[in-house]
Amino acid sequence: MSAAETESGRRLRLPFSPWHLVLVPLTFVLVAPLLWMLLTSLQTTAEANRFPPVLIPHHWRFANYVDAWHTAPFGTFFLNSALVTLVVVISNLVVCSLAGYAFARVRFLGRKALFLTLMATLMVPFQVTMIPVFLIVKWFGDNVSPFLGINHLGALMLPNLATAFGIFFLRQFFQTVPVELEDAARVDGTSRIGVLFKIVLPLSMPAMSTLAALTILTSWNDFLWPLIVITSQDQMTVPLGLSYFQGAHSTNWPLLMAGNVMSLLPMLVVFVVAQRYFVQSVAGTGLKG
Repeated sequence: MSAAETESGRRLRLPFSPWHLVLVPLTFVLVAPLLWMLLTSLQTTAEANRFPPVLIPHHWRFANYVDAWHTAPFGTFFLNSALVTLVVVISNLVVCSLAGYAFARVRFLGRKALFLTLMATLMVPFQVTMIPVFLIVKWFGDNVSPFLGINHLGALMLPNLATAFGIFFLRQFFQTVPVELEDAARVDGTSRIGVLFKIVLPLSMPAMSTLAALTILTSWNDFLWPLIVITSQDQMTVPLGLSYFQGAHSTNWPLLMAGNVMSLLPMLVVFVVAQRYFVQSVAGTGLKG
């Protein structure tokens, strides 16, 4: 057997590139904080505060999850987060799909300038705009409805009903849909809205599912904006409610970590369900500029 055949046989035995081995230590770096959080949630308070740290709990305390649930009104926090997330996701899917299709297919005066202006907002950090957004939300609460104002769940929904990223993401994907399908529907008398809902959106389910998953993750984990506009306990979301376990002089680490684990479970379910759409939709959005 020649050297070339031997080398070819060795390559065939590897089901992956040797460069993939670099991902093993990187995976450990990413998983280590989650594993530490899970182990801390099962420790006693004395073990969590011990130095050097205790890696494996001597007494596995699963009661920390029950204590965390009853120490703070977690049921209210979960319900508030679920309500805000549901409204934000539905609004983003509807508004961003309409705006994204308009930018992708409809020709109107100033389309490119408006789209570039919209994209420019992606480069502005939220810390720069949070005071103007706070004043706008306060105005809505004073002049439109108190349920849209400060210290209400509407204040968490209003600024996130549509996002520039969602419009850009769906616009890019809509441009990959063959325009001949839309032209055929228009010849049959279908309106623009009908083409969008009957032709384009059914073909764009991977992108819609990905946008929904990303919006759920962002809305559920949002902490800074609820911290600014929410002060009442009955209006708090899960990330803000976790502050119950942090005092001015001490922190109940086992209960805090148990609360974090419970708050992560819905997001893990969302990621597992939607992960098969991620690569397909992101690859599709990069086919056209």
